Amino acid sequence: MVSREAPGGHVLSAAGRGMLTRRRFIGFAALALSGPSLLHAARAAGQPASDSLLSAPLELTGNWGESPPGAAAIVIARMREVSLAKVRLLSDRQPDRIRIDAHPSGPPAIWLHFDHSRTAWIIVDIGGRDWCKLAYQFGHELGHVLANSWGPEAKPGPPTQWLEESLVEAFSIRGLGLLSESWATNPPFAGDAPFAKAITDYRANVIAGYVKPDDPKPGAEMGAWFRKTRAALENAGGLAPVEGPVIQAILREFEDRACVEDVGALNRWPGRSSVPVEEYLRLWKVSCAEIGASGRLPVRLQNLLRLG
Repeated sequence: MVSREAPGGHVLSAAGRGMLTRRRFIGFAALALSGPSLLHAARAAGQPASDSLLSAPLELTGNWGESPPGAAAIVIARMREVSLAKVRLLSDRQPDRIRIDAHPSGPPAIWLHFDHSRTAWIIVDIGGRDWCKLAYQFGHELGHVLANSWGPEAKPGPPTQWLEESLVEAFSIRGLGLLSESWATNPPFAGDAPFAKAITDYRANVIAGYVKPDDPKPGAEMGAWFRKTRAALENAGGLAPVEGPVIQAILREFEDRACVEDVGALNRWPGRSSVPVEEYLRLWKVSCAEIGASGRLPVRLQNLLRLG
């Protein structure tokens, strides 16, 4: 992880690795908009006024280059729809609005702005009409918003940042699968159903990047692997290849929609990811009970990693 002080003394954090460059959290003392006017995509798509992460209005701003913002808005809205469909959104910390800001360079990010608004600010960086990459980046950052990591207090840190990164990466990969299915049966652009295969192939390539010959086999217990790998996980900073086995295990758990709902209970305690993973899982289970989530996922991860 690379860190430096931003104006006003807040930390800029970044992590990335080639195509799988994922996310940084950025904090500034003040916030300003420049460039094109905001595109109110949610209203154009006929979405309701905000009362949850699924219905919060979407706004597009920034430099979209060769990607028409109107088309990008359609892809983003569809990715959000399939990712959150039939998922109970139980968090008491959901944003009133989601802003998607296109930058010409730099990793995808959550902007931890300090203007006291309830806007979740997502930064993406894609090529012209690269809808697979847009869906993938947006899905990962949407996962952070679902995990209550969008407000000014949400700066991540060791030793358990790796677990949230693994969770939201699995959330994005899950979303790509659902997007491919939706695209094939009801393409958002006329006559574009064959593009579903491109999404499927992109998803397969992302998963392949997390597969190593020496990793635990799917369904195997991961206690020994975790003990051997724990220091590397805790020092990874952001998303890293070492998290691959955990990402794949969580992806399998996400076949149970209740486990997806449990992500909404993350980080509702002081200290957030600055506590050891054992305490993080304990606090997560308590938080699930507080908001009415099942609590299945933290229990399954605790058992999988042989932590209790």
